[in-house]
Amino acid sequence: MARGKLRIYLGAAPGVGKTYAMLSEAHRRVERGTDCVVGHVEHHDRPRTEVMLHGLEQVPRRRLEHRGAAFTEMDVDAVLHRAPAVALVDELAHTNVPGSRNAKRWQDVEELLAAGIDVVSTVNIQHLESLGDVVESITGVRQRETVPDEVVRRADQIELVDMSPQALRRRMAHGNIYQPDKVDAALSNYFRPGNLTALRELALLWVADRVDEYLNAYRSEHQVSRIWGSRERIVVGLTGGPEGRTLIRRAARLAEKGAGGEVLAVYISRSDGLTSASPKELAVQRTLVEDLGGTFHHVVGDDIPASLLDFARGVNATQIVLGSSRRKAWQYVFGPGVGATVARESGPDLDVHIVTHEEVAKGRGLPVARGGRLGRTRIVSGWLVGLAGPAIFAVLLNTVDLGLANDMLLFLAVTVAAALLGGLLPALASAAFGSLLLNYFYTPPLHRLTVADPKNIVAIAIFFGVGMSVASVVDLAARRTHQAARLRAESEILSFLAGNVLRGETGLDELLERVRETFAMESAALLERAGDVEPWTCAGRAGFGPPLGRPEDADVDMPVGDHMALALTGRVLPAEDRRVLAAFAAQAAVALDRRRLQEEADQAKELAEGNRIRTALLAAVSHDLRTPLAGIKAAVSSLRSEDVAWSEEDRAELLEGIEEGADRLDHLVGNLLDMSRLHTGTVTPLIREIDVDEVVPMALFGVPEDSVELDVPETLPMVAVDPGLLERSVANLVENAVKYSPARHRVLVSASALVDRVEVRVVDRGPGVPDEAKDRIFEPFQRYGDAPRGAGVGLGLAVARGFAEAMGGSLNAEDTPGGGLTMVLSLRAAGTRPEHLPAGEPGTSAGEPGTEPERQAS
Repeated sequence: MARGKLRIYLGAAPGVGKTYAMLSEAHRRVERGTDCVVGHVEHHDRPRTEVMLHGLEQVPRRRLEHRGAAFTEMDVDAVLHRAPAVALVDELAHTNVPGSRNAKRWQDVEELLAAGIDVVSTVNIQHLESLGDVVESITGVRQRETVPDEVVRRADQIELVDMSPQALRRRMAHGNIYQPDKVDAALSNYFRPGNLTALRELALLWVADRVDEYLNAYRSEHQVSRIWGSRERIVVGLTGGPEGRTLIRRAARLAEKGAGGEVLAVYISRSDGLTSASPKELAVQRTLVEDLGGTFHHVVGDDIPASLLDFARGVNATQIVLGSSRRKAWQYVFGPGVGATVARESGPDLDVHIVTHEEVAKGRGLPVARGGRLGRTRIVSGWLVGLAGPAIFAVLLNTVDLGLANDMLLFLAVTVAAALLGGLLPALASAAFGSLLLNYFYTPPLHRLTVADPKNIVAIAIFFGVGMSVASVVDLAARRTHQAARLRAESEILSFLAGNVLRGETGLDELLERVRETFAMESAALLERAGDVEPWTCAGRAGFGPPLGRPEDADVDMPVGDHMALALTGRVLPAEDRRVLAAFAAQAAVALDRRRLQEEADQAKELAEGNRIRTALLAAVSHDLRTPLAGIKAAVSSLRSEDVAWSEEDRAELLEGIEEGADRLDHLVGNLLDMSRLHTGTVTPLIREIDVDEVVPMALFGVPEDSVELDVPETLPMVAVDPGLLERSVANLVENAVKYSPARHRVLVSASALVDRVEVRVVDRGPGVPDEAKDRIFEPFQRYGDAPRGAGVGLGLAVARGFAEAMGGSLNAEDTPGGGLTMVLSLRAAGTRPEHLPAGEPGTSAGEPGTEPERQAS
């Protein structure tokens, strides 16, 4: 029987609509005549999801008891017996109740697939097993229910169900995901904008990797060697020179011209030790390419053109950007250069751009000697010159008699040339071979390896000695050049590390990547363990290759203390490189400690901020809650007392006191809830066009009569606001002004038009507020410590400003001419829209009018 096909709806976060999408797909299949049943779907009391179940056949669930409670799970046997063409199975990562057929629901799905039944399922990105630690570090919640990545990767189709964090939080605030009593807690914890954005990025990246796997598998299966320009991938070849910045910017501009363009900067180093380029310049170029949205790659290869082309074809690149050669004109005799070679061998699928820059034809300098040698090419050239040169001169000088002295000078010139090219050994061989030829052809007796004149013996000896001396000097200079270049590279690396220590800039992952690139290794990992017998764990890793269980499994390990080690794989490092590696290892330990300290500091900061708010809240509400409660309790106790016969007037007065206390409590709790919504970002205004004179008078019901003078012309333009939020804001401002305005002065509420704004001014004649405190009075809990008891909890003005900003307006305080304070509420005129408000997006009003009056600073 053919195995069934698996289709998975992958959700970026809970509540994005993956179950709804699965049910919609089921309805489409049923309409096409497909035999489709519901094996198990959870609607979580969401009305829209529950409605989608109507019209679909549902296989009865199996009832199980566990610890005295009844549960229902998918009946695998019933679904297998029903044998539909397609089965819907929700929540792939679900853990079944003990006593079920399988421990995990994904195992139930595997049985259905093995029976030839197609399955449509759902899973959230946070339930993938490989992302458990990442999700926990983001959200602070450890996912207990997980599904192996391989199960999801084997799916025949994976469809991402995504939604912006703002839209998801609006769905949450509207009650479309959780029950109302759980909304505030969810929005302030798991469903914070940062958490949702990070989960969304994880989902997009995971699916993008899966798409690349599909594409690579298809190209491999069909043996597609040509580059497919599915999107523009631009490879920038870097040499470590200053022209790299120009090339990166040029490539970024090319990528912007095409949709989904990607920039990949690559530096190719040789495989025989430390990189020859300036680490500082490479670090600058790496930062630049990452700031421009690209990626930086380090490739090891001795043939630079071939390595560059292999990398470009491996990443399915469409363009290569190279800089014009820095070599001088005479240096082209040694070859066409990297740019010309890459352009010639790129083929029809790769476009090569040669970009001019300020460093063109300024020279690259002498190459850095590596490994204590002069290089294979120079050594071979030295041997050829040292052995072939004397033989050629011997043939030529047999036809011309220049004298023994001149003959020896010519042979000495060949020996010096061999020393300059190949070093000590070719020069010694040239001197010995030249001495034999001089003796055989030019010193009497000729054509015999004997010397008749003692003076000629001295001349030949001097010739051999000079040759050896020149060869020794050249070889020593080459070694000193290598040592100087190596020490320069080491000093630049150590200087880079020291600068990062002082600035605190390098993170652990970036540092490990730098280690891998510097030493041309495949991977670098920092391993640690709690004790001598505890297992090793990986604290950070960079590069590719199998994970390391112990430092001993690596090609190179550098201990850092007793329970930490830096492990590298790829090749065995020479002893001279371990000095720099030790510095990297020490810095890696420091970076790990810094990261953990920063995490602890962030947690402590969050706890401290929460404690500050809670302390201020408790201190502020301790009196404001107890006072009205005490009044209500006293009035109720008096009314219930049987010892006193209350008159109708007394009973009315006591009931009025109870009503006033209840109103005060209602205002206080309303402000606390409003501030909570403002802090969690769940206040979503329902913007519509309305006249100011329709809303402002309704905000005056909570203040004494004749305490407010209203001046709002009917000719004002309409404003785009949430009427409920506007009414709450004006009510807070008016009641606050009335509280602090002298009894003989009425508060003035006026409105006027100004360009594309409408300003509502609340003017009082109270004591006013100093300039340095005008911004502070809008902060929460500012009443605490700076106003007398009973003046409110210190949230009224904070709520008013929060509501104003949520509608795209502003609220500021100004001095009233002649004394007092003027609150200026600026609103948007109809037809304008601020950037931070979504157009046409429905919202919810924060509630009904009525808040607590207070002046939060005196």
